[in-house]
Amino acid sequence: MKKILKRTAVVIAILLVFMFFNNSSFFVSPTSSEPLLLAHRGLSQTFPLEGVGNDTCTAERIYEPEHPYLENTIPSMEAAFELGADIVELDIQPTLDGEFAVFHDWTVDCRTDGSGVTREMTMEELEQLDIGYGYTADGGETFPFRGQEPGQIPTLKEVLDTFPEQALLIHIKSNDPTEGDMLADYLLANGRDLDTVTVYGGDEPVARLKELLPDVRVMSKETMKACLVPYLAVGWTGYMPAACENTQLHLPETIAKWLWGWPTKFVNRMDAADTRVILVAGDGGFSEGFDSKEDAERIPPDYHGGIWTNRIDKLVAE
Repeated sequence: MKKILKRTAVVIAILLVFMFFNNSSFFVSPTSSEPLLLAHRGLSQTFPLEGVGNDTCTAERIYEPEHPYLENTIPSMEAAFELGADIVELDIQPTLDGEFAVFHDWTVDCRTDGSGVTREMTMEELEQLDIGYGYTADGGETFPFRGQEPGQIPTLKEVLDTFPEQALLIHIKSNDPTEGDMLADYLLANGRDLDTVTVYGGDEPVARLKELLPDVRVMSKETMKACLVPYLAVGWTGYMPAACENTQLHLPETIAKWLWGWPTKFVNRMDAADTRVILVAGDGGFSEGFDSKEDAERIPPDYHGGIWTNRIDKLVAE
Protein backbone atom coordinates (compact mmCIF):
# COMPACT_ATOMS: atom_id res chain seq x y z
CA MET A 1 0.00 0.00 0.00
CA LYS A 2 2.85 2.36 0.87
CA LYS A 3 4.52 1.65 -2.48
CA ILE A 4 1.30 2.44 -4.32
CA LEU A 5 0.90 5.72 -2.43
CA LYS A 6 4.52 6.62 -3.08
CA ARG A 7 4.24 5.88 -6.79
CA THR A 8 1.01 7.88 -6.94
CA ALA A 9 2.69 10.82 -5.24
CA VAL A 10 5.59 10.65 -7.68
CA VAL A 11 3.23 10.56 -10.67
CA ILE A 12 1.27 13.52 -9.31
CA ALA A 13 4.49 15.45 -8.67
CA ILE A 14 5.72 14.76 -12.21
CA LEU A 15 2.34 15.80 -13.61
CA LEU A 16 2.37 19.04 -11.63
CA VAL A 17 5.90 19.86 -12.79
CA PHE A 18 4.85 19.17 -16.39
CA MET A 19 1.77 21.37 -16.06
CA PHE A 20 3.86 24.19 -14.63
CA PHE A 21 6.59 24.17 -17.25
CA ASN A 22 4.19 23.50 -20.12
CA ASN A 23 2.09 26.52 -19.17
CA SER A 24 4.63 28.89 -17.71
CA SER A 25 5.34 32.15 -19.50
CA PHE A 26 8.73 32.52 -17.81
CA PHE A 27 10.63 30.62 -20.44
CA VAL A 28 9.01 31.81 -23.70
CA SER A 29 9.23 34.96 -25.79
CA PRO A 30 6.18 36.76 -27.15
CA THR A 31 5.48 36.39 -30.87
CA SER A 32 5.23 40.18 -31.23
CA SER A 33 6.88 43.06 -29.43
CA GLU A 34 3.89 45.37 -28.89
CA PRO A 35 0.21 44.80 -28.06
CA LEU A 36 -2.43 45.62 -30.66
CA LEU A 37 -4.62 48.61 -29.85
CA LEU A 38 -8.34 48.21 -30.60
CA ALA A 39 -10.23 51.51 -30.57
CA HIS A 40 -13.87 50.91 -29.64
CA ARG A 41 -16.14 52.92 -31.98
CA GLY A 42 -13.14 55.02 -32.99
CA LEU A 43 -12.55 57.85 -30.54
CA SER A 44 -15.72 58.44 -28.57
CA GLN A 45 -17.21 60.35 -25.65
CA THR A 46 -17.09 58.19 -22.52
CA PHE A 47 -19.30 58.11 -19.45
CA PRO A 48 -19.46 56.72 -15.90
CA LEU A 49 -20.39 53.04 -15.89
CA GLU A 50 -22.11 53.06 -12.50
CA GLY A 51 -25.80 52.26 -12.85
CA VAL A 52 -25.68 51.78 -16.63
CA GLY A 53 -28.24 49.31 -17.97
CA ASN A 54 -29.23 48.10 -21.40
CA ASP A 55 -31.81 50.88 -21.72
CA THR A 56 -29.60 53.71 -20.41
CA CYS A 57 -29.13 56.68 -22.73
CA THR A 58 -25.39 57.09 -22.29
CA ALA A 59 -25.29 60.32 -24.32
CA GLU A 60 -27.10 62.00 -21.42
CA ARG A 61 -24.30 61.24 -18.94
CA ILE A 62 -21.01 61.82 -20.74
CA TYR A 63 -17.93 63.20 -19.03
CA GLU A 64 -16.96 66.78 -19.78
CA PRO A 65 -15.75 66.58 -23.40
CA GLU A 66 -11.98 66.48 -23.91
CA HIS A 67 -12.05 66.02 -27.69
CA PRO A 68 -14.53 66.84 -30.50
CA TYR A 69 -15.24 63.33 -31.80
CA LEU A 70 -18.42 61.28 -31.70
CA GLU A 71 -18.50 57.50 -31.89
CA ASN A 72 -18.95 55.55 -35.11
CA THR A 73 -18.15 58.48 -37.38
CA ILE A 74 -15.45 58.60 -40.00
CA PRO A 75 -13.64 61.51 -38.28
CA SER A 76 -13.55 59.53 -35.01
CA MET A 77 -12.10 56.52 -36.83
CA GLU A 78 -9.54 58.66 -38.65
CA ALA A 79 -8.47 60.14 -35.33
CA ALA A 80 -8.13 56.69 -33.76
CA PHE A 81 -5.96 55.38 -36.59
CA GLU A 82 -3.83 58.53 -36.54
CA LEU A 83 -3.25 58.00 -32.81
CA GLY A 84 -1.96 54.49 -33.45
CA ALA A 85 -4.97 52.20 -33.41
CA ASP A 86 -4.30 48.87 -35.11
CA ILE A 87 -8.01 48.01 -35.29
CA VAL A 88 -11.17 50.12 -35.10
CA GLU A 89 -14.47 48.65 -33.91
CA LEU A 90 -17.78 49.87 -35.37
CA ASP A 91 -21.47 49.01 -35.04
CA ILE A 92 -23.82 48.38 -37.94
CA GLN A 93 -27.58 48.52 -38.36
CA PRO A 94 -29.40 47.43 -41.55
CA THR A 95 -31.67 50.04 -43.13
CA LEU A 96 -34.95 49.80 -45.01
CA ASP A 97 -33.22 50.48 -48.32
CA GLY A 98 -30.68 47.65 -48.04
CA GLU A 99 -27.73 49.58 -46.63
CA PHE A 100 -25.79 49.18 -43.42
CA ALA A 101 -25.71 52.33 -41.28
CA VAL A 102 -22.78 52.67 -38.91
CA PHE A 103 -24.64 53.44 -35.70
CA HIS A 104 -24.80 51.80 -32.29
CA ASP A 105 -28.30 52.28 -30.89
CA TRP A 106 -31.43 50.32 -31.69
CA THR A 107 -33.31 53.64 -31.85
CA VAL A 108 -32.15 57.13 -32.81
CA ASP A 109 -33.91 58.85 -29.91
CA CYS A 110 -31.00 58.99 -27.46
CA ARG A 111 -28.25 60.61 -29.52
CA THR A 112 -30.01 62.44 -32.33
CA ASP A 113 -32.82 64.89 -32.99
CA GLY A 114 -34.86 62.10 -34.58
CA SER A 115 -37.16 59.41 -33.29
CA GLY A 116 -37.76 55.79 -34.23
CA VAL A 117 -36.14 52.40 -34.67
CA THR A 118 -32.87 52.71 -36.58
CA ARG A 119 -33.45 49.69 -38.84
CA GLU A 120 -36.94 50.93 -39.74
CA MET A 121 -35.49 54.01 -41.41
CA THR A 122 -33.83 54.57 -44.77
CA MET A 123 -30.23 55.68 -45.08
CA GLU A 124 -31.45 58.98 -46.51
CA GLU A 125 -33.51 59.59 -43.36
CA LEU A 126 -30.60 58.71 -41.10
CA GLU A 127 -28.28 61.05 -42.95
CA GLN A 128 -30.53 64.01 -42.10
CA LEU A 129 -30.08 63.58 -38.35
CA ASP A 130 -28.00 65.70 -35.99
CA ILE A 131 -26.01 62.94 -34.33
CA GLY A 132 -24.69 65.15 -31.54
CA TYR A 133 -28.09 66.45 -30.46
CA GLY A 134 -28.56 64.43 -27.27
CA TYR A 135 -25.08 64.62 -25.73
CA THR A 136 -24.80 66.45 -22.41
CA ALA A 137 -22.33 66.41 -19.54
CA ASP A 138 -24.31 68.56 -17.11
CA GLY A 139 -27.76 67.03 -16.95
CA GLY A 140 -29.15 68.90 -19.91
CA GLU A 141 -28.01 72.44 -19.13
CA THR A 142 -25.75 72.48 -22.18
CA PHE A 143 -25.46 70.32 -25.31
CA PRO A 144 -21.94 70.83 -26.67
CA PHE A 145 -22.36 68.68 -29.77
CA ARG A 146 -25.63 70.01 -31.12
CA GLY A 147 -25.54 71.53 -34.57
CA GLN A 148 -23.49 68.80 -36.22
CA GLU A 149 -23.80 68.79 -39.99
CA PRO A 150 -26.19 66.17 -41.45
CA GLY A 151 -24.61 63.11 -42.96
CA GLN A 152 -22.41 62.21 -40.00
CA ILE A 153 -23.89 58.69 -39.87
CA PRO A 154 -21.86 56.87 -42.53
CA THR A 155 -22.72 53.77 -44.49
CA LEU A 156 -20.55 50.73 -44.02
CA LYS A 157 -19.43 51.18 -47.64
CA GLU A 158 -18.15 54.67 -46.84
CA VAL A 159 -16.11 53.24 -43.98
CA LEU A 160 -14.75 50.41 -46.14
CA ASP A 161 -13.82 52.88 -48.89
CA THR A 162 -12.20 55.33 -46.47
CA PHE A 163 -10.13 52.64 -44.76
CA PRO A 164 -9.39 50.13 -47.51
CA GLU A 165 -6.40 48.49 -45.84
CA GLN A 166 -6.95 49.13 -42.13
CA ALA A 167 -8.24 46.39 -39.83
CA LEU A 168 -11.91 46.73 -38.84
CA LEU A 169 -13.99 44.90 -36.23
CA ILE A 170 -17.65 44.96 -37.32
CA HIS A 171 -20.36 44.46 -34.70
CA ILE A 172 -23.70 42.99 -35.77
CA LYS A 173 -26.21 44.31 -33.23
CA SER A 174 -28.88 41.62 -33.52
CA ASN A 175 -29.30 37.85 -33.54
CA ASP A 176 -31.01 37.78 -36.94
CA PRO A 177 -29.26 35.24 -39.23
CA THR A 178 -30.33 37.16 -42.34
CA GLU A 179 -27.91 39.91 -41.31
CA GLY A 180 -25.11 37.36 -41.70
CA ASP A 181 -26.27 36.73 -45.28
CA MET A 182 -26.57 40.44 -45.96
CA LEU A 183 -23.14 41.29 -44.56
CA ALA A 184 -21.45 38.45 -46.44
CA ASP A 185 -22.94 39.70 -49.72
CA TYR A 186 -22.04 43.27 -48.81
CA LEU A 187 -18.38 42.51 -48.13
CA LEU A 188 -18.02 40.50 -51.33
CA ALA A 189 -19.77 43.16 -53.42
CA ASN A 190 -17.41 45.82 -52.07
CA GLY A 191 -14.34 43.71 -52.88
CA ARG A 192 -13.03 43.89 -49.33
CA ASP A 193 -9.86 41.99 -48.42
CA LEU A 194 -11.36 39.62 -45.86
CA ASP A 195 -8.08 39.37 -43.97
CA THR A 196 -8.70 42.92 -42.73
CA VAL A 197 -12.20 42.22 -41.39
CA THR A 198 -13.38 40.58 -38.18
CA VAL A 199 -17.09 40.24 -37.38
CA TYR A 200 -18.73 39.67 -34.00
CA GLY A 201 -22.24 39.74 -32.60
CA GLY A 202 -25.22 37.42 -32.19
CA ASP A 203 -24.64 33.68 -32.45
CA GLU A 204 -26.93 33.15 -35.44
CA PRO A 205 -25.77 35.90 -37.83
CA VAL A 206 -22.12 35.20 -36.98
CA ALA A 207 -22.56 31.47 -37.63
CA ARG A 208 -24.28 32.21 -40.92
CA LEU A 209 -21.56 34.62 -42.06
CA LYS A 210 -18.84 32.11 -41.11
CA GLU A 211 -20.62 29.48 -43.18
CA LEU A 212 -20.65 31.78 -46.20
CA LEU A 213 -17.19 33.30 -45.67
CA PRO A 214 -15.16 30.65 -43.81
CA ASP A 215 -11.92 32.65 -44.02
CA VAL A 216 -13.32 35.60 -42.05
CA ARG A 217 -12.35 35.74 -38.40
CA VAL A 218 -15.50 35.85 -36.25
CA MET A 219 -16.59 35.90 -32.62
CA SER A 220 -19.82 35.32 -30.71
CA LYS A 221 -20.75 33.92 -27.32
CA GLU A 222 -21.06 30.51 -28.93
CA THR A 223 -17.64 30.62 -30.60
CA MET A 224 -16.05 31.82 -27.34
CA LYS A 225 -17.67 28.98 -25.42
CA ALA A 226 -16.73 26.39 -28.06
CA CYS A 227 -13.09 27.41 -27.77
CA LEU A 228 -12.60 28.18 -24.10
CA VAL A 229 -14.54 25.34 -22.43
CA PRO A 230 -12.40 22.57 -23.96
CA TYR A 231 -9.28 24.70 -23.59
CA LEU A 232 -9.89 25.06 -19.86
CA ALA A 233 -10.32 21.29 -19.65
CA VAL A 234 -7.27 20.15 -21.62
CA GLY A 235 -5.29 23.23 -22.59
CA TRP A 236 -2.72 22.48 -19.91
CA THR A 237 -1.43 19.70 -22.18
CA GLY A 238 -0.79 22.18 -24.98
CA TYR A 239 -3.66 20.77 -27.04
CA MET A 240 -5.46 23.41 -29.11
CA PRO A 241 -9.19 22.74 -29.69
CA ALA A 242 -10.24 23.11 -33.32
CA ALA A 243 -12.84 25.70 -32.26
CA CYS A 244 -9.97 27.98 -31.20
CA GLU A 245 -8.65 28.32 -34.76
CA ASN A 246 -9.20 31.46 -36.84
CA THR A 247 -11.43 33.23 -34.35
CA GLN A 248 -11.29 36.09 -31.88
CA LEU A 249 -11.45 36.04 -28.10
CA HIS A 250 -12.51 38.98 -25.93
CA LEU A 251 -11.23 38.17 -22.45
CA PRO A 252 -12.09 40.22 -19.35
CA GLU A 253 -8.98 40.77 -17.25
CA THR A 254 -10.67 39.15 -14.23
CA ILE A 255 -11.03 35.89 -16.16
CA ALA A 256 -8.00 35.86 -18.45
CA LYS A 257 -5.51 35.24 -15.65
CA TRP A 258 -7.01 31.77 -15.04
CA LEU A 259 -6.35 30.51 -18.56
CA TRP A 260 -3.60 27.96 -19.14
CA GLY A 261 -0.39 29.70 -20.18
CA TRP A 262 -1.56 33.22 -19.47
CA PRO A 263 -0.32 35.59 -20.69
CA THR A 264 2.59 34.92 -23.06
CA LYS A 265 2.24 31.23 -23.78
CA PHE A 266 -1.53 31.52 -24.11
CA VAL A 267 -1.30 34.35 -26.65
CA ASN A 268 1.48 32.53 -28.52
CA ARG A 269 -0.73 29.45 -28.79
CA MET A 270 -3.62 31.52 -30.12
CA ASP A 271 -1.33 33.36 -32.56
CA ALA A 272 -0.26 29.98 -33.93
CA ALA A 273 -3.94 29.15 -34.46
CA ASP A 274 -4.54 32.49 -36.24
CA THR A 275 -6.76 33.63 -33.37
CA ARG A 276 -6.68 37.16 -32.04
CA VAL A 277 -6.83 37.74 -28.29
CA ILE A 278 -8.34 41.02 -27.03
CA LEU A 279 -8.04 41.93 -23.34
CA VAL A 280 -11.07 43.81 -21.99
CA ALA A 281 -10.99 45.75 -18.72
CA GLY A 282 -12.78 44.61 -15.58
CA ASP A 283 -15.36 41.86 -15.94
CA GLY A 284 -16.17 42.76 -19.53
CA GLY A 285 -19.43 44.52 -18.79
CA PHE A 286 -20.62 47.42 -20.98
CA SER A 287 -17.47 47.62 -23.10
CA GLU A 288 -15.19 48.60 -20.27
CA GLY A 289 -11.77 49.44 -21.66
CA PHE A 290 -8.24 50.36 -20.72
CA ASP A 291 -8.81 54.08 -21.06
CA SER A 292 -5.87 55.67 -19.26
CA LYS A 293 -2.22 55.17 -18.40
CA GLU A 294 -3.34 54.06 -14.93
CA ASP A 295 -5.58 51.38 -16.45
CA ALA A 296 -2.68 50.17 -18.61
CA GLU A 297 -0.60 49.53 -15.50
CA ARG A 298 -2.85 46.51 -14.78
CA ILE A 299 -1.88 44.84 -18.05
CA PRO A 300 0.85 42.19 -17.61
CA PRO A 301 4.12 43.61 -18.94
CA ASP A 302 4.72 40.57 -21.17
CA TYR A 303 1.19 40.60 -22.65
CA HIS A 304 1.27 41.05 -26.44
CA GLY A 305 -2.31 40.44 -27.57
CA GLY A 306 -4.89 43.12 -28.27
CA ILE A 307 -6.10 45.80 -25.85
CA TRP A 308 -9.65 47.20 -25.90
CA THR A 309 -9.81 50.95 -25.34
CA ASN A 310 -12.47 53.66 -25.54
CA ARG A 311 -9.88 56.45 -25.20
CA ILE A 312 -6.88 55.65 -27.31
CA ASP A 313 -5.86 59.30 -27.01
CA LYS A 314 -5.28 58.87 -23.27
CA LEU A 315 -3.79 55.42 -23.56
CA VAL A 316 -1.01 56.57 -25.90
CA ALA A 317 -0.48 60.00 -24.33
CA GLU A 318 3.09 60.77 -23.27
